[in-house]
Amino acid sequence: MITLARLSLLLLLTAPPEAAATMPMSEPPGPVAAALSQAGVPESSVGIYVHDLTSNRPVVAVGIDRSLNPASVIKLVTTFAALEILGPAYTWKTEAYVDGTLAGDRLEGNLVLKGYGDPKLTLENFWLFVRDLRNRGVREITGDLVLDRNFFAIDNHDPAQFDNEPTRPYNVGPDALLLNFKSFRLRFVPDEEKRTVAVFSEPALPQVTVVNNLYLAPGFCDVWPDKPAHTGNTLTFFGTFPSSCGEKSRSFSLLTPNEYMAAVFGQMWLQAGGVWSGRVREAAVPINARLLSSWESAALAESIRDINKFSNNAMARNVFLTLGAQDGKPATLENSDRAVGDWLTRRGMSFPEMRIENGAGLSRTTRTSARQLGELLVAAWKSPLMPEFIASLPLAAVDGTMRRRLTNSSVAGQAHVKTGYLDGVRAISGYVMDTRGRMLVVVFLINHPGARNAQAAQDKLLEWVQEGYPADCCGESDPR
Repeated sequence: MITLARLSLLLLLTAPPEAAATMPMSEPPGPVAAALSQAGVPESSVGIYVHDLTSNRPVVAVGIDRSLNPASVIKLVTTFAALEILGPAYTWKTEAYVDGTLAGDRLEGNLVLKGYGDPKLTLENFWLFVRDLRNRGVREITGDLVLDRNFFAIDNHDPAQFDNEPTRPYNVGPDALLLNFKSFRLRFVPDEEKRTVAVFSEPALPQVTVVNNLYLAPGFCDVWPDKPAHTGNTLTFFGTFPSSCGEKSRSFSLLTPNEYMAAVFGQMWLQAGGVWSGRVREAAVPINARLLSSWESAALAESIRDINKFSNNAMARNVFLTLGAQDGKPATLENSDRAVGDWLTRRGMSFPEMRIENGAGLSRTTRTSARQLGELLVAAWKSPLMPEFIASLPLAAVDGTMRRRLTNSSVAGQAHVKTGYLDGVRAISGYVMDTRGRMLVVVFLINHPGARNAQAAQDKLLEWVQEGYPADCCGESDPR
């Protein structure tokens, strides 16, 4: 029997010379192979795909059909699908309704907020929304603040389920009324003279207690500070804070969505001169409620820049769910997955093995292949929405998750690359312009315990591509 390897060799030997000359490399380039070996990652655990968009042909194809976890690189599927399904100018609404009677500036009843999945309802935007409500004449609310989150039909989210890190903002679940990613930012401000470290919270949440047992000491700024102890709604910091750090900040998420909304709205309403002493509860907008004000988010094209450049999981989850709410019914993950599948089919791309799960990549079941991601990026390059899509990707050595990477390399400023990282997973996917002005698609997925040490291998591939891969590697005949 002829083995697969022998059959491939036979086909190569019997193929016309011009066909053999355009065969892509089936092994990692030398520098990449060496870096993988040093990291202890076998070739069988990777998928590498490089495609020359100028000549429209593959340059490197290694394990391109392996089903692998892409981590946050799956956000490329979510955001490109959103651009084409929703449109780059798509916006999300957040509405305020009056459920009761307005007597002068006094609302005898409830104020109802209905969300439609705005992925970036930040403190600044919410403050403007609250100010608008005050400017419309409402000062005192005698009833409750009622929250309508029914645009998304999702199960209760457990922030500890993925990695047992429930206080980390990247574990915040999707929410049709997601306020400021349900997080607060702590600023650590050292005082050299007093040898102390002050900790400030933004916003200041009365339900959260921060115990500061830090002290300032000399040292390198590698850990600042150690992981805090977490009990209920209390964070306790202890140990040293290296003086070389200067001011630092870190974000956390402790409260439930309703607790967080109650704290933030209560503070902002009071600061705006309003009066409210009710409670926060969830319910649908009553039929007889009257629309008072509506906030409109930034356009989708702007939102996906935050999603891809900074790998924002909460935003990606909201965008993915929005894709499943286009038939007038509440969004579900199943409907969103179906919407992406239908979109791929309309585009002539069949990816039956792809598993998206939540659209953000914070998952152990998400799957795709280097070939599928490569085909997606080739399609995006040919799309009229290509500029918006590529501009959302981190620029090597300049911004986003690539800001500190390849800073002293020829790739700096020459590659738009989305990154992904989980324990046992490291991935990159994007576009590289080489020294001859050609644009190439690059995908490199690694699923192996040694992935954490394999960033150098991915960087080597980006450099190899950017430097104008060797002329004799892949049927290329023009010398540099």
